[in-house]
Order: sequence, then C-alpha cells, then structure tokens
Amino acid sequence: MKNTAVLITIFFVLAFIKSCDTPPVQEHAQRIKGLKGVVEIVVDKWGIPHIYAGSEEDLFIGQGYNAARDRLFQLEIWRRQATGTVAEILGGEHLDRDIGTRLFMFRGDIKEEMNHYHPRGELIITSFVKGVNAYITETINHPELLPPEFNLLGIKPEYWTPEVVISRHQGLLGNINQELNYGRAVAALGVDEVKSLAVFTPSNPDIALDSTITSEMLEKNILGIYNAYRQKVRFYPGNLDKRHSDLTGIFRYEELNSVGSNNWILSGERTQSGFPVMANDPHRAQAIPSLRYWVHLSAPGWDVIGGGEPEIPGVSIGHNGFGAWGLTVFRTDAEDLYVYDLNPLKLNQYKYKGVWENMKIITDTIPVKGREDEIAELRYTRHGPITFIDTVLYKAWAVRCGWLETGGSPYLASLRMDQAKSWEEFKEACSYSHIPGENMIWADTTGTIGWQAVGIAPVRRNWSGLVPVPGDGRYEWDGYLPIIEKPHLINPENGFFATANQYVVPKGYKYMDAIGFSWTDSFRGDRLNEILNSGSKFSMDEMKKLQTDYFSRPAKQLVPLLKDIPSDSEQAEICKNLLLNWDYILSPESVEAGIYVAWEREIQDSIMVLAVSEKTRAYFPRLSMKKILEWIIYPDQKFGSDPGLGRDEFLSVTFAKAVTKLASEFGPDITFWKYGQENYKHIAIKHALDPLLSDSLKGIFNTGIVPRGGNGYTINNTASGNNQTHGASFRIIVDTGDFDKTIGCNSPGQSGDPRSNHYKDLFELWSRDEYIPVYYSKEKVMENKDFSIILKPWK
Repeated sequence: MKNTAVLITIFFVLAFIKSCDTPPVQEHAQRIKGLKGVVEIVVDKWGIPHIYAGSEEDLFIGQGYNAARDRLFQLEIWRRQATGTVAEILGGEHLDRDIGTRLFMFRGDIKEEMNHYHPRGELIITSFVKGVNAYITETINHPELLPPEFNLLGIKPEYWTPEVVISRHQGLLGNINQELNYGRAVAALGVDEVKSLAVFTPSNPDIALDSTITSEMLEKNILGIYNAYRQKVRFYPGNLDKRHSDLTGIFRYEELNSVGSNNWILSGERTQSGFPVMANDPHRAQAIPSLRYWVHLSAPGWDVIGGGEPEIPGVSIGHNGFGAWGLTVFRTDAEDLYVYDLNPLKLNQYKYKGVWENMKIITDTIPVKGREDEIAELRYTRHGPITFIDTVLYKAWAVRCGWLETGGSPYLASLRMDQAKSWEEFKEACSYSHIPGENMIWADTTGTIGWQAVGIAPVRRNWSGLVPVPGDGRYEWDGYLPIIEKPHLINPENGFFATANQYVVPKGYKYMDAIGFSWTDSFRGDRLNEILNSGSKFSMDEMKKLQTDYFSRPAKQLVPLLKDIPSDSEQAEICKNLLLNWDYILSPESVEAGIYVAWEREIQDSIMVLAVSEKTRAYFPRLSMKKILEWIIYPDQKFGSDPGLGRDEFLSVTFAKAVTKLASEFGPDITFWKYGQENYKHIAIKHALDPLLSDSLKGIFNTGIVPRGGNGYTINNTASGNNQTHGASFRIIVDTGDFDKTIGCNSPGQSGDPRSNHYKDLFELWSRDEYIPVYYSKEKVMENKDFSIILKPWK
C-alpha cells in the first residue's frame, strides 16, 4: 500500500505540473497593442533581461511586459496589496489589511504624483502599466502561461492601473511602532530607565511624554490597522482552491526582524584599475521569488542596468555607462503618532487649538471572499489617517506620514537617477527621492565619488519624534528639510566612503532637528571602514571578499575576556582555547564560530535576566549588542558589589551553558559543532504558498537547505537566527573603468515561475558567496544569450 501511495503522489504531482504547461522561455515573437516599434528582449544565461527599444515609451512597455512574464504571481499579490483587495481572494482574516491599505492610500493628484518622479513620469508609468496588462491579456488568451500559483488558488490576474505602481504599502517608511513602544515604556518605567536600555545617537533626546498622555491611553491596539496593512501576505490551507485540497501542509513562518544594508565607494586612487568602484548589497527579507530583479533598459536616452523591484519601472541600484550608484537606509523619521480629544457628543469631531474640527470621512466598499462586501468608513484628521478610536476614554489616534505627500512612493525617483551623467545631475535627481531615507552613493568615469542622504525629513522644533504627542496644535512639523541640505560629501580626502545603516552624520551638521536618533549598531560600518582605510589598492576580488566578509567585531571584543576565566570542565577548557586562537570569522565550516555564536546568544539571553526586570522586558525583549558590550567591558553594580569579579563569573557561567547546550544538541564530539549546518546556521527559503503544498511540490516551489555563516553583526549580514531570514539576496560591484566587469547576484533566481530554469538557478552559487557576470555591451550580452523575445506593434 505504501508503494502504491507513493506512485499515486508522484503521478499527481507530475500531472499537476504538466497541467500548468511550460513557461514561455523559447524564442518567440508577440504583438503588443500600443507599441510604436519593435522591442527586443534578450535574456542571458543568468536570467537577466536586456531590453532594447527604439523609444522611451516602447522601452517601458517592454519592461512592464517582461516583469509580468517573469514575476506575474508576485505582481498580482502586489496589486492586491496596493488596492486593498486581498480579502477578495483570501477571506475575512485579511479585512483589516485591506482597510489599512485604503486608509493609507495616496489620494492626491495622480498626474502630479507620476511627474514628480521624472519629467515624463506619466508616460513612463502608464507605459509600464500597458506592458504589464499586455502580458496579462496574453495569459487570458493562453491560460497555460499562468504560473501554477494561480491554479492552486483558483484565481486570475487582473489589470493594473498607475495607482498600483505608486503604492506605498511595501516601502521602508518610518518608526511608528518604535515610537508607540517607547511611549508605553516611558509611561511604565520612566525616562531614566528607558534611556539606560535604549541606544540613542547622536545626543540625549527628550523622550518625556506630554503630561496629557497616560499609560491607560497607550495600552490599546492603537496601530492594529497600520500593522495589518504593512504585513506580508500569508497563505493558509483554507485559501487553497478545492480542486487541490489534498496538497495541504503545515508550516509556521519564522518572524522577520532584521533589515540592513552595506554600500561603499572608492576613488580611482584606491583601486587597482585606477577607476572608481561602487559596491552595494541591500539587505531585506529572503524570499522566493526575491524582492529585487535585474534588468537592462536600453533606448534613446536610456542605457541603464541594475536591480529594482519588478513592480516598479526603472532601476534603483546600478549603472548607466556614466556612473554607478547604490543605497542603504539612512534613518529618517517621517512618521509621528498623534492623539486627540474627541467630542463625547459627536465622535467624529476632534479638538485642535481649542476648537472642535470635523474628521474627513471616506466610505469605501471592500469585497470579501465568502461573505457580503464590507462597508468601511475611513477617517482622517488634519494630520493623517485615524488608526484607532477609543470610545471609553474619548480619544482618537492618527498617524502623520511624510510619505503620503506627493513623491512618497518608494524608489520611483530612481528614474531620474537612471539618466544622470554626472555627480551634479545625480545629486539633483536625489532631491526628488522622498522615500525611503537612504544613503545614495555615486562613482563615475570622470573619477568623481560622492554621497547624498535622501528621504523626506520633517523638521521638529520642540520634540524628538520618539514618543507619541497630542494633536492639539502644540506639536507641529516646521515643514520638510530640503533633501539637498541633508548630509552629503564629494571626493573625500581619504578616497572612500562607506555606510551600513550606522550613524554617518558629520560633526557640526547644522540641521540636527531633521535627523533621527535610532541607528543600527556600527559593527558592519566599523569593519568596512577598518578594511577600506588600510591603504591598499583594491581589486574586484578583494571587493567580493569584503562584501561577503564574516568577521565578527563583537567576537573580537568578547573572546579575549575568556583568557583569565577558569573553565568548569575539560570540554569547556578545550573550547575556550579554541576561541582564544581563533580569527573571529563566522565561516560555515568553523567549529569555533559554532562555539562562539552559542556563547554570544547565551550572553544575550542571560544578561536580560540578570540586569533587566521582568516588567521592563515587556518593552525591551532584546537589547542592542552595543549596549551589552558596554555593560560587559565596563562592568558596574549590575554584576554585584565587585563588578569585575561578577562580570567574570557571568562570562564563565554563560560559556559553560553554551558548551553544555552544544554537547546536548550535537553530541560530545566537538568536531560536529561546526557553525554552518542544517541544524545550526543555514538558509531554507519557502515559497509563500508553502503551507498549501504537498511534500513533493515543496521540493519544486522551495529552495533546499544549505549551510551559511555570519550573523546580524557581520558585513555579510545573515541575521541572527539559525535560518537566515534576511540579508543580501541582491549584490552588485561596479568598476567604472569597464562596465562589462560588473558582477552581482540575485538569489534564488530571476524568475518567479517555478517552471522556469531561472527560478532558483542562482541559489547554490549565492549560498557559496559567489557572483555572476553582469554584461552591459550588446556584444557580450549576445555572446551569453539564453533566449530572446521580440515584441512587435499590433497590426
């Protein structure tokens, strides 16, 4: 019977995949309405499309068409998130998401919005939408082209509008949850306790709550609608089309909690080629398909290649034959949480400057699968969308968002950057980049390198923006700082500049009231500066090595403290000596890395119990590693009456616990404790539909499990859990002396269709921290062609 069941399963899986037919990866031509001329799409061996067109309009029709061809299911989920129609296919549990989406939807002038991003933004965005819709029409005529996810869910893709492109739902937007948490913490613990645990840079911000805000007011589900709107879409067995109900499985998603990025620029004096080099590896959630997508756009006035998000026209990170640019997050606080007094007799009125004002109310209808449509009332104050109304305390809470201003769609301002031919033009293009707050770097063929921070930045004259405030008129933004006035530099004397989400604002900067206080621990940035300041002339191979560096600066600070600490067992002594002779590199093959990471985690857990009360841990479940190292290196009374002795005992006990846990997990033989392995540090990326899939289909839709190194404090940021949930799926390194020498990667692959050869063909290569060539010249592209698609005007 068992063999029969296996054969039935295999037969069903093969029949299912066969029913989906094969994706269009062969040479073919297609006629498209709206095209003026022929568009050639050459897909290279690594799945990168090189799109050649005779006009700007045709170029972006081609980009939209190709994005849909490769990532149609990803685009459809994006469209539903952007339009607040997820509940229509997945049911009432997604209703709050759709309400939140509609509440925070851009409602300004759409033409003005599109033309903010580029002088011909309306033409570009509408052309991109035409291309997406052209491919959707093709799938209507040829349903076999639909990726299998549509079959599983029993849905069809729907047409796009420009409003889908300019959605803000998936951007890195602000710190509103942190703001609420700090407010709750201050109310419960007091200012001094919060400041003893948090890390604020560069100064000592005022985090005291306004006297009118109480703990009782704050302990409500104030941001429930906002958070529902911002979450990724999750699928459950109940979402499966009834025809495939026997494909169900169970999987619990690991929470995603680590975002970071690295970039740097080197002058020609610091490189072996003699030309500037730009490197970038943005860190976001690891997913299949990936967040980013390589594309090459070539037409009169355009010749740009690099990575963006498949749902957005243009290129966000790349080069254009004149210069290369990249980005990392520059912490910019573009959100604030306001609370208002409500009129007990008219709950649609709130008090502003002593006068009752009427809320703006928009009534919207939301379709919900399996039930009647939901009628939602969306409410707004003069500051922004209302996320919660407290009918007991008569309070209303609203989020003020800089990103709801015109120009707040993430990354679209890159369209201007794509055509920049000099630092001056690039810097001007940066002035349109409102979201997200980024460190934009530039390196060009003339030898110029530069940095410009971007992002819409509210000016707060009388408060820090770190805690909620009353919306009664006493806490108002004094406009926005012109982006061109944000921190920047050109051709630094040391010949390089690097960012890794750390504090990079120069001393003496005069607009500090528009700069945030929350920055990433500086371990990655410090390591970058340490290497780049070594005086070497760097090769591309050395740039690759740096971008994939696993050196742990916290380990370098912690491990030497073990030297004079006695061990409680022979095994612990052996482990200690291994670490004392270790190079601090968290490589997958390293036993020492396995020992150290277990100890680091034990320190992080144990110090919370030692030094943070149970009440406080509700607001600070995890401390900054910078804070922990400060406590350990400079011990005080939290370690007892003799801080030095108490600290050493703490280190000894935590080290012994780590060794005991490793022995329990992997056995007494230390050689089996290496860091990178299936039961320790690894990566396994699961498709969003994983909970719906049989084991056989999981093997098709998901990646395998491969070992990884590093953690959240290494340049090669692999997050700090056992399974790498975040990090650099996309990488790029550009030598401006020869753009055909550009290298990069995009894990797990370029395509989002499980039937494609480019669905996860880059995963194993990426997992070994290797790169692919990214060719720019048409000669090199054609030498490495996989297949071509020709788009022709409709006749």
